[in-house]
Amino acid sequence: MLPRVSAQFVRRFGTSVVRRVHYEEGPGKNIPFSVENKWRFLVVMSLFMGSGYFIPFMLVRHQLSKA
Repeated sequence: MLPRVSAQFVRRFGTSVVRRVHYEEGPGKNIPFSVENKWRFLVVMSLFMGSGYFIPFMLVRHQLSKA
């Protein structure tokens, strides 16, 4: 009896959580940035990826110039 009651509780709780969520659905709606303007997206992603690639080189340059 107890496993059946707990299974019903879990099932009801899971479906109520899904019903309370009001997010938009579709491609590009579940990410924290906009992909509507492809040129803005290109610039933002280039800066983001470029900074991750460029920072180690700048740190090495800084360390070598200190000595």
